[in-house]
Amino acid sequence: MASKVVSLCEENIVPIIEQMGYDVVEVEYAKKVDGMNLTFVIDKENGINLDDCEKVHKVVDEALDKLNPTGETSYILNVSSAGLDRPIKTEKDFLKNKGKLVEVKLFSSIDGKKIYQGILENLSNSEVVIKIKNENKVFNLETVAQIVPVIEF
Repeated sequence: MASKVVSLCEENIVPIIEQMGYDVVEVEYAKKVDGMNLTFVIDKENGINLDDCEKVHKVVDEALDKLNPTGETSYILNVSSAGLDRPIKTEKDFLKNKGKLVEVKLFSSIDGKKIYQGILENLSNSEVVIKIKNENKVFNLETVAQIVPVIEF
């Protein structure tokens, strides 16, 4: 059921959100403490604020009432920001973070370390390259648990 709801939303609701000028990072339909939740995680070039979430929520709420992706099952609708530190997964994420400081977290230690920080140089289907002290370090993506931007204050 969950994958059917997500698929229906990706086909019918995501295009509406994208027409509003937002990127949809994720659609999730899952049971939480307070019941079933349908969550749209959005982003845009200069970031997301509360007004953006509210605007998308209103439009999506109306469209979902017509679509009725869950049948008669009740759910809580959430629209949220992807956050500054969301994982780098797509080519668009890579382009946004290329040349910036990132943290590569590994499933298993390499040279006694599971976490490496460096400047994001390249990302392909099979590997990620970061620059650490003027030297490129290459990681096979099968060994990488997560790549996240480093937020410096």
